[in-house]
Amino acid sequence: MRQLLVDPSGRQMDKTPNLITAIKSQAIQTALKGDWTRAIALNKQILQEFPDDIDALNRIAFAFASMGDIKQAKHSYQKVLSLDVQNPIALKNLKRLTAVDTKKATADFSFVPMNNIFIEEPGKTKVVELINIADQKVISKLRCGEGIGLHVKRMKIFVLDNDKHFIGMLPDDLSKRLIKFINGGNTYEAFVKTINNHKVAVFIKETKRVARFKNQPSFATSDKTRFVLENTNGKRIEKMSEKREGDDEDSEDASYSEDEMGESF
Repeated sequence: MRQLLVDPSGRQMDKTPNLITAIKSQAIQTALKGDWTRAIALNKQILQEFPDDIDALNRIAFAFASMGDIKQAKHSYQKVLSLDVQNPIALKNLKRLTAVDTKKATADFSFVPMNNIFIEEPGKTKVVELINIADQKVISKLRCGEGIGLHVKRMKIFVLDNDKHFIGMLPDDLSKRLIKFINGGNTYEAFVKTINNHKVAVFIKETKRVARFKNQPSFATSDKTRFVLENTNGKRIEKMSEKREGDDEDSEDASYSEDEMGESF
């Protein structure tokens, strides 16, 4: 007899590997939007078929913690550790939940929906890949959307997690530019954007621009203009002329690589 799963809306669905993959994708996307109730329901669907799925257990634990159900969150993380005693995500988050009271724990797991976090604004936001990143033990504990700190030291910007552990550094050219703005009074916030193959990309957002920098964007933006020319044979030749906003004689350090990475979870 063919077995069926039931999605959160009550609709029956065939239980196939492709379906499980689809449910996993839905669970991740739902969590990114902060819809914890539906995220829990979707992860439970996966656990019905694969009770020892560590990723699903970690996701459901985080969802419970975000909703304030600390007991269920701890239970799920403990289940993870019974399967993988060194699982870094479960170890880190269970330590948080155990060390603080329920109200503080819920605040620690508060989560801004990612469709609100990663809104791009020309000149005010930037996705950048970190350099000199920490070892895998530290990186593996990060989660997409996690708030991180930018710390200026010796004309460089160091990126730290919420426990003040070193994650990596901003590229020198970007550090030089931002330090000028930070020392002048601008403020910024940053979030983990992607963790992939020993690489970490962060999303940086300007949250305050002081009057002295009102006409200077934090991040250079490209204005591309297309020119259509005709050569001597009458053939059309298209050329692109690029001008970066913020690339003036007062800020020759403005240019740097635009390494945009795709979002992952």
